[in-house]
Amino acid sequence: MPAHHNKLFEEAQLQQAAYITRRLFFKDSLLGLGGLALGSMLGSCSDSVSQNGIIERDPIHPLLPRAPHFAPRAKSVIYLHMAGAPSQLELFDYKPDLMKLDGQSCPPSLLEGKKFAFIRGVPTMLGPQAKFAQRGQSGAWVSEHLPHFADVADEVSFLKAVQTDQFNHGPAQMLMHTGSARAGRPSMGAWATYGLGSENNNLPGFVVLTSGGRFPDAGKSVWGSGFLPSVYQGVQCRSEGDPVLFLQDPAGISRDLRKASIEAINQSNAATYATFQDPEIISRMAQYELAFRMQMSVPDVMNIQDEPAYIHELYGSDPAKPSLANNILLARKLVEKGVRFVQLYDWGWDTHGTSEDGAIDYGLINKCKTMDKPVAALLLDLKQRGLLEDTLVVWGGEFGRTPMQENRDGKQNPFKGRDHHTEAFTMWMAGGGIQRGTSYGETDEIGYSAVSGKTSTYDVQATMLHQLGFDHERFTYPFQGRSFRLTDVHGKVIQDIIA
Repeated sequence: MPAHHNKLFEEAQLQQAAYITRRLFFKDSLLGLGGLALGSMLGSCSDSVSQNGIIERDPIHPLLPRAPHFAPRAKSVIYLHMAGAPSQLELFDYKPDLMKLDGQSCPPSLLEGKKFAFIRGVPTMLGPQAKFAQRGQSGAWVSEHLPHFADVADEVSFLKAVQTDQFNHGPAQMLMHTGSARAGRPSMGAWATYGLGSENNNLPGFVVLTSGGRFPDAGKSVWGSGFLPSVYQGVQCRSEGDPVLFLQDPAGISRDLRKASIEAINQSNAATYATFQDPEIISRMAQYELAFRMQMSVPDVMNIQDEPAYIHELYGSDPAKPSLANNILLARKLVEKGVRFVQLYDWGWDTHGTSEDGAIDYGLINKCKTMDKPVAALLLDLKQRGLLEDTLVVWGGEFGRTPMQENRDGKQNPFKGRDHHTEAFTMWMAGGGIQRGTSYGETDEIGYSAVSGKTSTYDVQATMLHQLGFDHERFTYPFQGRSFRLTDVHGKVIQDIIA
């Protein structure tokens, strides 16, 4: 054999020996069941913040609990997103002066230089389609459409002057949940799980629940992991049927055989990771093992049939049919079991007035009936269980609605409705170190523009991260040559609502 062939053969043998040695090391020394990825998740949280504030993630144990930048006020988040954008003018932003303008032509000053999704020509002003009353010791104005929520108004802090720069649903939802109107960025839940890890190694750190019959307009990207490792993406669960699709073993496959299969797959993955150091291999291993453990834990935590009758009465939940109420009850159960971030999307809040279901004097009222009781129950239930103190609850849509009636294509819509509005809308937060019974920000006399306490979607994100223990300016991830963060180059913490 030529000398150069001998040399190549010897190098190949050395590479193969190194590969086999690494493979045997991972197989024999790390718990057997693919323990490389998740075997020590029950270990204690180690100091994971470097001197410059960057989260130092253990690539071998991507879901291990980690300490944030500073002591958090909230350990978990329940984010209730009303997809389609509920009208603040019928729910929380009381504007009696707007009623005085009802039916009049919209002033040119409200139209010139403005962009709307559908309004063309000169629309008419539309007064509030609800009665309001001041509720609780805080005197918060709450619509008649939310009688149950009115009883817990003192638990929340309202943001009355939230703004966005996106007036279409998909981009606005992307901006609200990922910090960018374009796809590709990690969602807020993914950031939270990346930064904090998981407190329950048998459940996902980030769970998504949907209701209303459809996904948000932005699709699954709003709970994706973007450029973060995919182990941090949201896991969508269902409140009817199997909680997670394909969770059960196939016919003829026993649990022991499933376990052996995962062992074999992850031993191979461990060897491949040792060679190529690709973090997505770790994510794949983590997901295999998590799915195996979820077979035992998820059916139990996702079962609401065993909840006592008084709880179903409190929430208005019904195990026999899927609903927002069921999902909100599940959200409480999930944070109780240590899930870090629970994201609820409820579709159907888009009230243009093109149909009766999409009218603010009919469809909106029906949506409020499905949301009002369980949301109030959530706050009461978390509080009575001692969970509200360290669970941050957030409610809102992707933008607001105009004080004028929509006139699509220059013609007034057949039902009462409002167009998308970027300049002012209402959100609220509760628990997790947020002040009780407060209101921050104010709009003008007709609810068109913010006049004080203006907050952006980035400010909301910065505040949520702050309550979880993160400085949003230092909470970054390196990608394509620069460090990215959820709030990009924007955002400030809304200190006025923090207790």
